[in-house]
Amino acid sequence: MYIHRHAEKTVRDIAKMFGAVLVTGPRQVGKTTLLKRITRDFAYVTLDDPIMLQSAQEEAGTFFKNTPPPIFVDEIQYAPNLFPYIKMMIDSEHKKGQFYMSGSQRFLMMKDVTESLAGRLGLIELPGLSLREINGVAFDEPFIPTEEYYADRKKDLKETSYKETWNTIHRGSMPLMHAEKDIDWALFYGSYVKTYIERDVRDLTQVGDEGKFLKFMTVLAACTGQLLNLASVARDVNISPPTAERWLSILQTCQVVYLLQPYHNNLIKRAVKTPKIYFLDTGLAAYLTKWNTPEVMQNGAMAGAFFETFVIAEVMKSYLNKGKDAPIYFYRDKDMNEIDLLILRGQTVYPIEIKKHADPDKKDISAFRILDRIPGTERGQGGVVCMYDNLITLKGEDKIIPVKYL
Repeated sequence: MYIHRHAEKTVRDIAKMFGAVLVTGPRQVGKTTLLKRITRDFAYVTLDDPIMLQSAQEEAGTFFKNTPPPIFVDEIQYAPNLFPYIKMMIDSEHKKGQFYMSGSQRFLMMKDVTESLAGRLGLIELPGLSLREINGVAFDEPFIPTEEYYADRKKDLKETSYKETWNTIHRGSMPLMHAEKDIDWALFYGSYVKTYIERDVRDLTQVGDEGKFLKFMTVLAACTGQLLNLASVARDVNISPPTAERWLSILQTCQVVYLLQPYHNNLIKRAVKTPKIYFLDTGLAAYLTKWNTPEVMQNGAMAGAFFETFVIAEVMKSYLNKGKDAPIYFYRDKDMNEIDLLILRGQTVYPIEIKKHADPDKKDISAFRILDRIPGTERGQGGVVCMYDNLITLKGEDKIIPVKYL
């Protein structure tokens, strides 16, 4: 079963602007399925095929003579030497949408891409399924807590029960987990982790102890939604700080984890400058930390962290699916004032608190007042994203925002 992806329209739009399109994203988020749907009448080659890969690496000059564009090249990161030839063909033909490419290691490719295909390539990062996509919602605008957004979003809402929300958080965002409902959760993620370490990790670096790398992933998964203390993680795994930094870079490169940066400037003297870490797939984080059922997860010590991780990822997806970087931050200062999420648009900052309960209170948004004291900052509407059923005013312009409005 194909689940319609909001990024499909974005990819089609990008292809009208550039000669080449590159779709990146974590393993198994549906890059190949998406691009095959768009390029169904084009030539298709996958560099997972050892014969094709050998041809691309050793006979790059003639590779596209055997399979001329328009073409979809899957797993392009294995043969970045093809980029100069793609550039020459784009410059020669001056046609749009001739090369579609996918790759699961974005930053590994970026140096070659920026040097070879500057101005010729459109790039989009495909995340896992969003709640909107899982529920078949057509609305695809980036989340921003304004009256205009709420009015448009209200036209296409799908009711999501408390139980369904936790099932989704536990199941994760991999398309296969939702296209095939009877798939075994533990077997899927066990295979996913094994394949990820054996393929992507080995491609990026020589990890001497794969068992320790798995433990490193597990310790980080237990830290999702928290300030990153990499020195503490290194001690827990018994690795050196430089190794921990290198391994964290691998997880970022493969878009397994995301570091949410703190909002600070020279005028905010007491703001912390340490990022928070989030796993982009809550199902993977749950598997690693052994929260084996939705019921155990929602009643466990990490319930708040998982809900916050889920909301941050949903907001990110709403931007990524439109081909935009998510303009998101958090705020915390040395006086322990904290705002879970800040969305920036121009000079306006929109504050969001994230609470797993269904009965938010005005005290949940008390830290919003900090923004009023920052020179040059205009505070926009905000609110509390939570499990409550209805969009209602909490205080002033700040709202109680149900999950279904993301």
